[in-house]
Amino acid sequence: MKPTDKTQPSLAMGRRTFLSGAAALGVGAGLAAPAIVTRAAAAEPSVIASRDQDLKFIATEETYTTDELIALNAINDEHVEYLEGTGLLELGPDRIAKMDEAGMNVQILSAHTPGVQDVPGQEGIDFAYRLNKMIADGPMATYSERYQAYATLPLQDPEASADELERAVREDGFVGAMTNGFIGEKFLDHPDFDPLLARAEALGVPIYLHPGYPPKAVYDIYYRTTRPGDDQTFQNYIFSGSGYGWHQEALTQCLRLIFTGTFDRFPKLQMVLGHMGEGLPFYYERIVGDMSESTEGSLNKPIGQYFSDNFWYTTSAFFQDELLHLLLRYISVDRVMFGTDYPFADMKQGTDWFRAVDLPREDKEKIAFRNAEKLFGIKV
Repeated sequence: MKPTDKTQPSLAMGRRTFLSGAAALGVGAGLAAPAIVTRAAAAEPSVIASRDQDLKFIATEETYTTDELIALNAINDEHVEYLEGTGLLELGPDRIAKMDEAGMNVQILSAHTPGVQDVPGQEGIDFAYRLNKMIADGPMATYSERYQAYATLPLQDPEASADELERAVREDGFVGAMTNGFIGEKFLDHPDFDPLLARAEALGVPIYLHPGYPPKAVYDIYYRTTRPGDDQTFQNYIFSGSGYGWHQEALTQCLRLIFTGTFDRFPKLQMVLGHMGEGLPFYYERIVGDMSESTEGSLNKPIGQYFSDNFWYTTSAFFQDELLHLLLRYISVDRVMFGTDYPFADMKQGTDWFRAVDLPREDKEKIAFRNAEKLFGIKV
């Protein structure tokens, strides 16, 4: 994200460059949580090799960028170099080859965080249109059986966003939209975004609630730490993003959408949460237990019902069988979908992990591809 007066301050890396810091921490430079593989994927190679090799996969959170997007959102020269080396720019044979190696049938593409949602006015509207047409006329046309996409929206203008979503869905076959956390200093529950939410509901397409970096005031209060004699800028950047802040922010937005009655106004509206529910499984009983009484009478349904009726959840970047089973304790298997968070997590690592997960074959098919087929209206 390019620093502004509403985001973090200038992020000069000081003694530790962006690249060396990312390598030292083993993360996607603050852009995605790293994949963590546990029991299932740690199984003997012979077990993985023999289990569910015919399983189809639709990957529901897979990222791309362009030179124009990098120029817009990179925070410094080292960040540019990092992004150019990740595979984000590759939407041709190299990415398809990695998909083939992983046994992945389809990727649903999304623009790298935060897309163009911070660009105001006609510039943002035009930028979103260019990106969407580039994806539609390029990789989606060339590899029509391998790529689908979420629309990038100029969210500074909710009416224009609604129009671009409808155009992208109706003209170019996009399967929904992706947003990235704060829009200025607002979340999607703000009444300003009702036109977009109404249009998504009318079109029958979901909005993927990807996290994003906080406004400067939030960053300064929650994430700016200091230690005498040490430049903690890079640490704080990760702290506010993939290391912690992203997941709290995404879950907060999810809860706000419920508590403000958004789904009572738009009961058929569907949202997607990545990263194994952004912490929801851990907090589920606490949220439902503590918030039910205070919202009784103000909402049309019990809180827990909205998690089942209006949200879908993906495994993106969290290749942990313990977390998957915890999610399935509270959320129906009919609402969970596979995702890897490529290129910030490894495709094959993700598919190998899921093939080895201990679930009934019917449930594995639902998560791997059938639920995505149902939600997005695609077939593999």
